[in-house]
Amino acid sequence: MTYALPRLREEIAYIAYHFHWPREEILGLTHGERRQWVAEIARINTRVNEGG
Repeated sequence: MTYALPRLREEIAYIAYHFHWPREEILGLTHGERRQWVAEIARINTRVNEGG
């Protein structure tokens, strides 16, 4: 099964924007690891935006 290129780019951009990690490091993560970091960033953003 292949991973949709637009979704991969979105994950890379999201993680790079928030954590300032280089593209190569993000691409070195497994799909599951990238999804976990995306979820964690989303949780952090939600908490910050809600004032917590």
